[in-house]
Amino acid sequence: MSEITKKQINRENLLNQGVTLLMEQGYHGTGLKEILDAVQIPKGSFYNYFGSKEHFGAEVIQHYIEPFIKQLTGHLQQSEDDALGALQRYFNEGIADLEKANFKGGCLLGNLMGEIGDTSDICQKSLQDALNRYRDLMQSGLEKAQQQGTIRTDKTAEEMADLLVNTWQGALLRMKIEKSSAPLKQCCQDLLGDFFKA
Repeated sequence: MSEITKKQINRENLLNQGVTLLMEQGYHGTGLKEILDAVQIPKGSFYNYFGSKEHFGAEVIQHYIEPFIKQLTGHLQQSEDDALGALQRYFNEGIADLEKANFKGGCLLGNLMGEIGDTSDICQKSLQDALNRYRDLMQSGLEKAQQQGTIRTDKTAEEMADLLVNTWQGALLRMKIEKSSAPLKQCCQDLLGDFFKA
């Protein structure tokens, strides 16, 4: 195995482990040694991959959001003629996954926004970037649905995407304390199934 490939695999393993541990224990509750031990990389090697724990956290955030971006993109591409249905299917899939996980974890973005969103400039920027990419994709789906006549046009797709992301994040936090998918279902039903509809 080439040195570049090994380094890429190690980096990927560190990011995967970072997502897992930051979801379970939070940013401050997770030590670098714990992450490195889990992927069997010597402590001194960490800085070959990331400049600091903050830079690592920022990259974990981007690594975390990527599958959600791909999943939502896939739904929107598969349902070119039914963007609203694509958004509803995407959220229903997410709710089912959270139910299977017994409502543990929630969303790493929301968790970190609460924990370090105003204390780490590097992580704050990464959180903003991740959230904006996610919101922009929602906005493009809502714009498509507006063109298809299924979503109201007296509000902009951007306004509705912001409201959807903000409400979803709040519902995820409430889901964790109530150990119930009811807040998530209410968010989707009230917005996608009612308030946003044409």
